[in-house]
Amino acid sequence: MERIAELTILSTDDKEAIDLPRTSVDELVEGKKRLYIESYGCQMNFSDSEIVAAVMRNAGFATTSSAEDADVIFLNTCAIRDNAEQKVRHRLKQLNTYKKKKPELMVGMLGCMAERLKTKLLEEEHIVDIVAGPDAYRDIPKLVEEAETGQKAVNVFLSREETYADIAPIRLNSNGITAFISIMRGCDNMCSFCVVPFTRGRERSRDPYSIVREAEQLFADGYKEVTLLGQNVDSYKWQSDNAESVTFADLLARVASVHPDLRVRFSTSHPKDITDEVLHTIARFDNICNYIHLPAQSGNSRILELMNRTYDREWYLQKIDRIRAILGEECGISHDMISGFCSETEEEHQDTLSLMEYARYDYGYMFAYSERPGTLAAKKYKDDVPEDVKKRRLSEIIALQQRLSLERNQRHIGQIHRVLAEGPSKRSDADLSGRNDQNKVVVFPRGTFKKGDYVNVLITECSSATLIGTVV
Repeated sequence: MERIAELTILSTDDKEAIDLPRTSVDELVEGKKRLYIESYGCQMNFSDSEIVAAVMRNAGFATTSSAEDADVIFLNTCAIRDNAEQKVRHRLKQLNTYKKKKPELMVGMLGCMAERLKTKLLEEEHIVDIVAGPDAYRDIPKLVEEAETGQKAVNVFLSREETYADIAPIRLNSNGITAFISIMRGCDNMCSFCVVPFTRGRERSRDPYSIVREAEQLFADGYKEVTLLGQNVDSYKWQSDNAESVTFADLLARVASVHPDLRVRFSTSHPKDITDEVLHTIARFDNICNYIHLPAQSGNSRILELMNRTYDREWYLQKIDRIRAILGEECGISHDMISGFCSETEEEHQDTLSLMEYARYDYGYMFAYSERPGTLAAKKYKDDVPEDVKKRRLSEIIALQQRLSLERNQRHIGQIHRVLAEGPSKRSDADLSGRNDQNKVVVFPRGTFKKGDYVNVLITECSSATLIGTVV
């Protein structure tokens, strides 16, 4: 459920800036029904939408980037926060306009919100015809057929085997340079605040051979960077019938060996599972990015215990020390942090701030605690920190991270960074934008370069969010 984006500092409100829906690409195919997909939330949802598009294409559908032109509209949803669900409900009201103009239009809810609410969603949102959980995507064409008869169609069965390893995703709205590869699904970590284990089911790892084949095909198609995705990639473990065992460190090495010009990232790491073996693998391969997203969630041991994170403050700090010892001070580290968790005191909030100071994060994703129905925290603890206190603590966390991000970025001034150009800068077509080894956005003059080029950039200035430089 963790996130990577060009924004480096995200509050509860700021998160919406990168949660805007992404739509499917246009396919100009006559005589075919047209599918439109919007994706919300984490990278896994965007990756899943690419799987859904492939399943629907195999069933004879074309894709469109216009909801108004679609015969079937899918919203691939997020349930991590109430705000995310309310945004989807608001979008359904907007889509009702199309439904009134075209009564035969099918509207489907996919993903975590569909899994959490199940048939209740059909009762609450009459516009919805289809509800499919994250493990039911192969069944979607049948669900569409069922819905076309006038029946509501539902499949929210959670599997212990499904990995979609044999489905070649359709890269939606791709820049042709970077792509996601899902390596595992589900989560066995029962963090008390998190709904993911209930909406995505148990952990299961995809076989490494299909992952490497997908990476090889992407590189052959011109892609220069892949991000290996999972709710907790470090718990990846695959074992064959003949007892061959592959760990995440093994998998990292295999994907990095596809080609030295294929850059490899991964997300997300649960602190309890990231090993020295993984860190040494990163150090061994130049094309594995020197960056780790390591969600802390809190800097206080009592709160971490209530969150069921299975580590305490000192253990987490030792993990930070280990990363710095093996990968160096320049390794980029980002975090997730929650303000105002159940019963959090002011002193415990200060522990979070001091942990951030110690870790010297490059950037982070920060939220005020939002109770999710069905989670362990909702069942066991009272959400007793006032909203104004949550927001004030969150603003202090954000302000501190802004300072830390600026200080970490200032370290890069005068350094030369290898940047993969991903496309035009948001502010000017005269500049290109890409990311460096630490996953930081770098802007530089376009010159004769194009997206997909590796460019050496001398960093000359920065903000807390962006590095700016000249080509050398």
